[in-house]
Amino acid sequence: MDDAGLERALERAIDVLLDARAPGATICPSEAARAVDPEGWRALMPEARAAAGRLAARGVVEVTQGGTVVDVAAARGPVRVRRVSR
Repeated sequence: MDDAGLERALERAIDVLLDARAPGATICPSEAARAVDPEGWRALMPEARAAAGRLAARGVVEVTQGGTVVDVAAARGPVRVRRVSR
C-alpha cells in the first residue's frame, strides 16, 4: 500500500471505529492501526496519530489527552480520539 492509500485506510478505520461507538465515546489510534494491519500495527502508530490529526484539522474529530483536547502533533504519550460534538 502506498503512503496515500495508508493515510486513507487509517482515516477510514478511525471513522468506522467511531461509527461503531456510542456518541461521545473514544478510540485509541492503535485501534485504527490494528484494523489496518493486525500484525504490524505498532509500526503504524505514527501514521495513525497523524491520521487523527488530519481528521481533527478538518473538524471531524477531537484528539484528547486526559479528557482535554490537544494537538496530537504536540502531545506526548497516549491520546484518544472522539467525534466532534454537534
